[in-house]
Amino acid sequence: MNKDLCMTISKIAICFILIVNCHLGLAQRTKYNFNSDWKVFAGDAKGAEATAFNDASWKAVTLPYAWNEDDAFRKDIRDLSTGIAWYRKKFKLPAAAKGQKVFLEFEGIRQAGDFYFNGKHIGIHENGVTAFGFDVTDHAKFGEENIVAARIDSDWDYREKATNQKYQWEDKNFNANYGGLNKNVFLHLTPKVYQTLPLFTHLNTTGVYVYATDHNIKGRSAIIHAESEVKNENDKPQEVSYDVVITDLNNKAVKTFSGGKKKIGAGQTAIVKASSPVTNLNFWSWGYGYLYNVQTILKINGKPVDVVTTKTGFRKTEFKNGMIYLNDRVMLVHGYAQRTSNEWPSVGLSVPAWLSDYSNGLMVKSGGNLVRWMHITPWKQDIESCDRVGLMQAMPAGDAEKDVEGARWEQRKAVMRDAIIYGRNNPSIIMYESGNESISEGHMQEMKAIRDQYDPNGGRAIGSREMLDSKVAEYGGEMLYTNKSADIPLWATEYSRDEGLRKYWDDFTPPYHKDGDGPLHNGQDASPYNRNMESHAVENVKRWYEFWRERPGTGRRVSAGGVNIIFSETNTHHRGSENYRRSGEVDALRIIKENFYAHKIMWDGWVEPEKQGIHIIGHWNYKEGVKKNIYVISTADKVELKVNGKSLGYGEKSDGFLFTFKNVNWAPGSISAIGYNAAGKQIVSTQKITTGEPVALRLTNVKNPKGFMADGHDLALIEVEVIDAKGNRVPTALNMINFSMTGPAIWRGGMAQGPDNYTLTQTYPVEGGVNRALIRSTTTPGTITIKATSEGLKRATLTLTTKPYALENGLSKILPSDGLPVNLERGPTPLTPSYKITRVAIPIVKATAGANDDTAYASFDDNELSDWVNDGKLETAWIEYELEREATVSEVTLKLNNFRSRTYPLRITVDDKEVFAGTTQRSLGYVTLTCKPQKGKKVRIQLATVTKDAAGNQMVEVSGKKLDDGVARDDSKARGTLSIIEAEIYETVKVKPAF
Repeated sequence: MNKDLCMTISKIAICFILIVNCHLGLAQRTKYNFNSDWKVFAGDAKGAEATAFNDASWKAVTLPYAWNEDDAFRKDIRDLSTGIAWYRKKFKLPAAAKGQKVFLEFEGIRQAGDFYFNGKHIGIHENGVTAFGFDVTDHAKFGEENIVAARIDSDWDYREKATNQKYQWEDKNFNANYGGLNKNVFLHLTPKVYQTLPLFTHLNTTGVYVYATDHNIKGRSAIIHAESEVKNENDKPQEVSYDVVITDLNNKAVKTFSGGKKKIGAGQTAIVKASSPVTNLNFWSWGYGYLYNVQTILKINGKPVDVVTTKTGFRKTEFKNGMIYLNDRVMLVHGYAQRTSNEWPSVGLSVPAWLSDYSNGLMVKSGGNLVRWMHITPWKQDIESCDRVGLMQAMPAGDAEKDVEGARWEQRKAVMRDAIIYGRNNPSIIMYESGNESISEGHMQEMKAIRDQYDPNGGRAIGSREMLDSKVAEYGGEMLYTNKSADIPLWATEYSRDEGLRKYWDDFTPPYHKDGDGPLHNGQDASPYNRNMESHAVENVKRWYEFWRERPGTGRRVSAGGVNIIFSETNTHHRGSENYRRSGEVDALRIIKENFYAHKIMWDGWVEPEKQGIHIIGHWNYKEGVKKNIYVISTADKVELKVNGKSLGYGEKSDGFLFTFKNVNWAPGSISAIGYNAAGKQIVSTQKITTGEPVALRLTNVKNPKGFMADGHDLALIEVEVIDAKGNRVPTALNMINFSMTGPAIWRGGMAQGPDNYTLTQTYPVEGGVNRALIRSTTTPGTITIKATSEGLKRATLTLTTKPYALENGLSKILPSDGLPVNLERGPTPLTPSYKITRVAIPIVKATAGANDDTAYASFDDNELSDWVNDGKLETAWIEYELEREATVSEVTLKLNNFRSRTYPLRITVDDKEVFAGTTQRSLGYVTLTCKPQKGKKVRIQLATVTKDAAGNQMVEVSGKKLDDGVARDDSKARGTLSIIEAEIYETVKVKPAF
């Protein structure tokens, strides 16, 4: 097709869209932002549902708004305020819209609510998680005042009225209770023949479904399908036709196509469909949030009567060979298990959409490619945010820690159904999580059936934590440990639970917190939960290396990766000395911590790092006489350290990416690290300098792409720094800062270690030379001035201006996410392979053993819930594998029972020649034993000696729960017992270095 013809077709398509929009001036479908002009009262106000009720004294707010938001990070999760709160809103519908349908859409509430429209009870919603809607057409007045009222109950012990049963996820560990109308609300006006909303609860409708098939990634094409559930609420049958227009990020029409005609009876519902091949597609990818608008258009007698715009993206996924494929490229999962609340100080989860993008975008900047939301479905704003920033999601339904039966299971199924219907057009969702921990095969099949009914073509795997031997689940994986598979992908659903404040750099920096110091947790030492930033970053390298070592390319059975638990600090389950969890790579105000950089370097690639990276952990502002270890994280083969240009030699490499330089003497000036490849070529470098003394403060406004809106809900994020004479941040500064503010805004503040975590105050310290504050707009536009002072330092001033917000009669056409850009920074999915094959597994064809010979196969059956074990006698503690072919054995990888609490002295032979003699290390799952290369066909592994039980050999979590490190049987104290869960035998493949 020539260029002129393409341009002509494009112009025709654009004209068609304009004609459609012109026709809609007569029969207009409108989605209104319904967040403005609400009033709230904390308490049970008798009669507040009545239209004549006097709410003049109530607090005016803009939604989303949790009535107990002041508690966020101020109180322990268990102490968050709960109870009854009332919300009311007055508004007018356009008189010209009379005769149209009227719907309310709530993205969710916490926990349960009774809803009233013009004094009439319209329904109740109770699960505290999912979106829901009401048809209020019969109660609505056009051109007159309407009143919506909601009585919200956020009691921790709320019980479903029909069953008297609590919801499993009403939990004081992981589900922070920010009560009320804490998510967005919308009002829809539609014609009487309309495409339904994706709100099953109350409305029993499924909306629009857009998906792609027949992907050709290299050729940039696919068949795009659109399906709409259409309802005819006229009193006569209607014949409808169905058109689809796809537009790109530049609002350019890339394809128009049509479906057939369909006759829909009065009061009936039907599905209309259309599909077409589409070329020149930009596929959605990691860090490449390319999205399209898909307009689905209903026409009657050739005239458009209803248009729905669905923002979506197209991508191809597969889950096979133990690996996850995105757009035909293998991806090792690396990201975060994040609390669904994703909260901020003094605001909770109810932040403007741009702050959702800012936070979720930081996950991508750190190298994260997937966020596993924990326990309950995230709100739509975070789901759409992940679409824009290019962050894959594993979306749960609702759960606590185990399978359930009866009413509780039915509650979980209902949440999964509603969540799938509401989120099935969001390309970033690639997995549905049926349980936070393993569920029965029967229950897994029920969840899978829900997926197959409502999202059969979305390319989304459904599974659960655990499910290691499931025949139904499409993915699985334990928390904490390394799992491998040649079948469904297994990935660590949460790992590295350690905690530590951003305030603590190391043992040598003010305020001189000794690493690990803190109170006991459940009567046990809690050192891992009171780390400093240095040890936390080092630990994150060690933990990640266990998964990365078993990555794709390392054999037939591989790990699909893992997600580090908590990206940003959270007002939920904690084990350290503070009353909130400090496991994050950023703090609660999203200020970056040192372990952020650890991930950024290790994760900058789909499987293996694809870019050189290097980072010196810490700073270079010490006192005379300090001598300490310096740690460098790098992708290089070797790293050299220099102080003021003088070389200190090369660091000791460990855990794949960590380089240690011991007992380095501090001297003012600079410290630099230079990375080299195996050939000795310099590939990367970095340095840190000693800053001058603090002289001034600096205030900066973190950029909001939309500008600061005077809608009563928008937030500005202000950063304050202590700087030296050259403008460098002073990393050791802990100065107390006094803030003042004038103008139309509300101070929400920041937080720091101290009384009530300094939330809501206007005086609090910087930590590591920096802190932040949140400022909320009012509904009055104007100029806001923030001043910051600190004793002995030059003050700083920042001026902000809020933009007017268009609102009429309580309704606005400006949606929360309007105007937010997508992130295209990483570019489209590369067409090149994402990994190199570093070793090849030699298949085992059979095994014999000193005892229990009939179960020897269980040690190489690709099932981590089965094992071979001898009878406890040293002379029978051996197993011999016969290989498919004669090969040069170079490595043996084993998963041994009680892998984290026991070591095994082993002897390995190949055709009776010893290739290894030594003791295994404790691990998160697998241990690789390097053998003297030996050609042969029979490999024998035997227990060499009987070990004595050492004190402290049995490891436990700080919670007191025994580590689940292997099969159910505990062999940790069994002398003479050899138990192998999985054995793999390898020959090495030579590969060229990456850099």
